[in-house]
Amino acid sequence: MHQINSLSMIFMSSTRIYLLLVSLALGGCASTQGERNPQDPLEPFNRSMYKFNDTVDKAVLKPVAKGYSTIIPEPGKIMITNFFSNLDDILVTINDLLQLKFAQAASDGTRVLFNSTFGILGLFNITDRLEKHNEDFGQTLGYWGIGSGPYVVLPFFGPRTVRDSIGLYVDSYASPIRLIPNIPTRNTMYVTRTINLRAGLLDQEKILEEAAIDRYAFTRDAYLQQRQSLVYDGNPPREKFDDEENGDTPDKTSIEDKQENSQPAVGDTPKPEVVDTPVSHGMESPAQQPSSDTASSSDPASSVQQPTEMVTPADTTFNPYRMEQPMPTTTENPVLN
Repeated sequence: MHQINSLSMIFMSSTRIYLLLVSLALGGCASTQGERNPQDPLEPFNRSMYKFNDTVDKAVLKPVAKGYSTIIPEPGKIMITNFFSNLDDILVTINDLLQLKFAQAASDGTRVLFNSTFGILGLFNITDRLEKHNEDFGQTLGYWGIGSGPYVVLPFFGPRTVRDSIGLYVDSYASPIRLIPNIPTRNTMYVTRTINLRAGLLDQEKILEEAAIDRYAFTRDAYLQQRQSLVYDGNPPREKFDDEENGDTPDKTSIEDKQENSQPAVGDTPKPEVVDTPVSHGMESPAQQPSSDTASSSDPASSVQQPTEMVTPADTTFNPYRMEQPMPTTTENPVLN
């Protein structure tokens, strides 16, 4: 029994490592080992823990997941996945309420209600038309303004931040599986859930092996981007660059406002532009010259033709504010439950 409990703890802990592979399959950016991330001040320790977790996976979890995938038929794996997904929806609904997302909580609560009853304890997903959300206590802390803190790799539990580590503890404490009083049954459910999750990620793991230059940096960057996206529901704030902070980048909004103000209204005739012809050197301006009668009678030089004003229609086809200024873009990634 002691060996079974130890093995179940390893399987249960390793689950968190491979949840990250889902986000890796959807995107991320590779980094070289020489680059240092300011969010990863514990990089030497984290790299050691990453290697340790990877060794445990290759020695224990991955072989068992391959055997599970071979033995269990596809319909059986789908029902097992639905069952644990339904249990996860309970935590999702609780965190919806903590984040004041009442409409989303109603949708997720409806999923739990109908899948648990008509879906026979969640074995059948009869609410597939309702969107399945991803909420946890780490996201709830981020929703209320708690910073993520440094990146850290936990033994067995894998990539985390300080905020997500706290969220992991709260979610595991409130997990419906933990409330099962029978210890052998509870451990069996932990083991089954872990192996089922790992088996579902066997194919997606190939992306990590083929795309990443530095697997540790690739995993870290993808995890941080994915968590940032989840906290802001897929719409994280745009990052500011150094040139924008120094005021070097023009404001696109002000440029567009100037463009709109410079355009004449529909149906209005554009006002002509009055261009004054420059007066040649030594010639008096029209305001300084006497009237034509006086000038013609007293001064022969007054016969010289006076400068006239040239009226040129306004050219509305060109506007310098129409030129688009290059704006920096940002990228970002969801987790498959």
